[in-house]
Amino acid sequence: MENFFRLVECEETFSKRCVWVNGPVIVGAGPSGLATAACLKQQGVPFMLLERAECIASLWQKRTYDRLKLHLPKHFCQLPNLPFPPHFPQYPSKKQFIDYLESYAQHFDINPRFNQCVQSARYDETSGFWRVKTVATRGSVKNEFEYICRWLVVATGENAECVMPEIEGLKEFKGDVIHACEYKCGERFKGKKVLVVGCGNSGMELSLDLFNHSASPSIVVRSSVHVLPREVFGKSTFELATLMLQWLPLWVVDKILLVLAWLVLGNMEKFGLKRPLEGPLSWKNRKGKTPVLDIGTLEKIKSGDIKVVPAIKRFDNGCVELVNGEKQDVDAVVLATGYRSNVPSWLQEGEFFSENGFPNGWKGNVGLYAVGFTRRGLSGASFDAMKIAQDIALLWKQDTKPNKHRTTACHRRCISQF
Repeated sequence: MENFFRLVECEETFSKRCVWVNGPVIVGAGPSGLATAACLKQQGVPFMLLERAECIASLWQKRTYDRLKLHLPKHFCQLPNLPFPPHFPQYPSKKQFIDYLESYAQHFDINPRFNQCVQSARYDETSGFWRVKTVATRGSVKNEFEYICRWLVVATGENAECVMPEIEGLKEFKGDVIHACEYKCGERFKGKKVLVVGCGNSGMELSLDLFNHSASPSIVVRSSVHVLPREVFGKSTFELATLMLQWLPLWVVDKILLVLAWLVLGNMEKFGLKRPLEGPLSWKNRKGKTPVLDIGTLEKIKSGDIKVVPAIKRFDNGCVELVNGEKQDVDAVVLATGYRSNVPSWLQEGEFFSENGFPNGWKGNVGLYAVGFTRRGLSGASFDAMKIAQDIALLWKQDTKPNKHRTTACHRRCISQF
């Protein structure tokens, strides 16, 4: 494998290098891509794993805050065929999870091709293959590659690109404005009035971190939100919901979760946190919005240490005007406004993936697959990965039976992966 990559990198006579992959191309070396690669390894199927960053799990390594921990118990977050180390806590830290992913890649001998930014991927009906074009960056040198394969696995996930809201006056705001992906620690905001825009898990946790570092945070709650305790009577709320769903209909489980939340957290509406009319699980299934699992933020909201404010009307210099007419002085703004899929920007396919970048299931047509888009977290990605690997392995083994030959046209010189 190393000799092959060396051969590709040394052929300076070609501005675009064409690479035949005897198996699927996987785009994205986060948890979803690693899980798929590991499952393919176990099936004996070769593959090429492409990653635009220079490391695995770049979202976790580069765009998460320091205090982050997994919000669900570790056994719901482990990837296929390799559990977390037994000494890891119930909710592993960011560093522990990254260490786990790196050991996972090493354990299954997964070697992504880094710094490969996919520009386009399209299915060539004439040849019956996918053509994946990338730009590989190494320092100031850029090279173009085209990978040709029978199967394409999209593993770039739900959170590939930051969502930056359009708010009147924000571009002219004189204070610090950062997205949550740039936030590491609240130390830099000590003594400052910080407005956190967004009340999902990240917004709630960043507000708590800011308070713990002696900042004065306010959190913008623009719409209704479900807040659940992370644990109920020492048991994970998520685990309880999963167990109940095996025996009870979803609407009943929703009712039970709301009763438990009221018993543990109390009435939150008087603090500015209004619940949706639908239950938390129904809301997630229909809207894709994950309930907030409280880790202490609500206590600070109740005490007034973290203020809840309504939607923003506009910014004016160092002041923010809210929709209720109230004005507040602000030193900095943290946009916890989430992420979105970037698949529509490069995948030339109009049926399996919708306009918002989410697929209809894990398997599409003509060898197209998606992993990690089911809004079921890491456990959902692991399930997708196992199903995809089984499906591809069956087709790959049929294609590679002895005495079976395939003749294809190639319009430029190709370098075989094997």
